[in-house]
Amino acid sequence: MNLSLVRNAFSNLLGAVIPALVALGTVPLVVQGLGDANYGVYSLVTAIVGYFAVIDINVTAGSVKYIAEFNAHKDQERIAETVFFGLSVYSLLGLVGGLGLFFGAHFFVTRVFSVPAALEHEAVATLQLAALGFFLGQLQSYLQSVPQALMRYDIASRIEMLFGTGVPLLTVAVLMLGYGLFEVILLRVIMSAINCAVLWRSIRRLLPDLRYRKPGAAIRKELLGFSAYSFLSRFATLSYAYADKLIIGALVGVTGLAYFTVASTLANRILSLTYRLSGVFFPAASALAARGELERLNQLYLKASRYVVFINASVLVLVAVFSYQILFYWMNPQFARAGQVVLAVMALSQFVDSLTSLPSLVNDGMGHPRFSGMFALARALFGLLVVYVGVAGWGIDGAAWGHLIASVLLTCAFLVAVHGRTVPARLGELVRKAYLPSVAGVAVVAAVASAGNRLFDGGPVDLLLLVLLTAGLLLAYGSLFVIDRDDKNLAWARVKGLLSMRKAA
Repeated sequence: MNLSLVRNAFSNLLGAVIPALVALGTVPLVVQGLGDANYGVYSLVTAIVGYFAVIDINVTAGSVKYIAEFNAHKDQERIAETVFFGLSVYSLLGLVGGLGLFFGAHFFVTRVFSVPAALEHEAVATLQLAALGFFLGQLQSYLQSVPQALMRYDIASRIEMLFGTGVPLLTVAVLMLGYGLFEVILLRVIMSAINCAVLWRSIRRLLPDLRYRKPGAAIRKELLGFSAYSFLSRFATLSYAYADKLIIGALVGVTGLAYFTVASTLANRILSLTYRLSGVFFPAASALAARGELERLNQLYLKASRYVVFINASVLVLVAVFSYQILFYWMNPQFARAGQVVLAVMALSQFVDSLTSLPSLVNDGMGHPRFSGMFALARALFGLLVVYVGVAGWGIDGAAWGHLIASVLLTCAFLVAVHGRTVPARLGELVRKAYLPSVAGVAVVAAVASAGNRLFDGGPVDLLLLVLLTAGLLLAYGSLFVIDRDDKNLAWARVKGLLSMRKAA
């Protein structure tokens, strides 16, 4: 694979892995510091704030596409127009959303969701403070995309790693000092402001000639036209991430929400990491399409699909098979009993959803956001309906199964629709060259691991040995049957080169 693309992919992944590990590692401490009910309120506040981002028309996606294209042609003036148009849009969106959150906080807490009366006052104050965080978060989201559009994921990832690691650790410190929910949100608001300042400084270094240019009518039309459909994809993502929590908060209550949030967040954090590997394909596809290199794009797409699907399938096995033990040792027996099914089913749902990641990125990079946008809207509407029915009938387990049903049906429809049309690869070719080599052996390993988990339940030592054996089998299968010989030879050559350098030193 292209070395620059690989470096950017792993930089992007690293920027997510370390913060995710730190965040997951601190969840038990945060739950303990806040208590189950307060953690449920915390989850509710973050869900409301996150869902308010539905007003974001996703100019970020259009900005990444066109900055990548303009950078490929060294067009600094149009880059400047794009950057400042994006900043203007996100400043306005942040202001509108922030005001809506601030003035609607009391209504949301007291009229819509099941918040205990003793926690209502703090919940309202916290949500009003989070309104400022929403404004800063909109700016941060856009600023983060500019280095990525310039294919400088190394810079974007270092900044993300710094703040993504520091915020969870400082959150634990705040709770250990005896402070509560309001102070936790205040910390996050302050850190978001600092993050924006650091990102802006980095952008000025990457674009030393960046000067304010009033966005012309052509730039506004191109960005808004692309983003109109891309917005639908963002709406689906937000619905997937937050709407289930809002439904549970309204129908089940904050304690059930805490159990669901912990399990679903774990599945989402782990399975979404590989999206960071594939995320670099969006600006890369835009640049390759602009240069007419479609055959190269097709080859990279098929190979990347095989690798990403294998990694996701392997992670799914480890999470789903050992879901009870993960929650038991990570949290406590109560969370394990309440969240075992949620963790396993949500992990499977995330895996199915991940099959649309690369096709969506390539489709959008080729300039066809209408396809991904319309299917994303269908995914959101159908998913919300099924999740609501699931929660009403079967509680938090029903929410997880609702996600899975929607994922399977809409993912199949999307893959059939785009391949051979807006994505330069046939679906049969994708299945034959990417899906079958990746999934076939993993399914066998999953069956063996599941049987072993039922037969050898002797405590943490047996569990550790079984996990290591499962991981070893997955690694062996991937090395033998998934990774291309050329890539293995290249990796081995790099390892030998590093060893030679150490010996010489």
